[in-house]
Amino acid sequence: MWQVVSADALHIRSWNDEFVVYNSLSGNTHLLGSSAAHVLLTLQQTTSNALTLAASLAPLMQAEMDDEFVSQIEQILADLGKLALIERS
Repeated sequence: MWQVVSADALHIRSWNDEFVVYNSLSGNTHLLGSSAAHVLLTLQQTTSNALTLAASLAPLMQAEMDDEFVSQIEQILADLGKLALIERS
């Protein structure tokens, strides 16, 4: 399961398909694409795993719910974890 590091610490702004996330815990600002932002925004609402995230985000992202899409979500989760925006719960 994954969760955001702290919902209060993340400040998200969007312009078209780009999202800027400021993490007040680290002082870092990150530019995210729409896929990563959708994952992060979903995790702000509830903890989740890759399979559940993929199932809920596939229609929104107009993607087919298959192994490749789940792998893409897993990669996004790993990338967001490296940026210290999310963590395993």
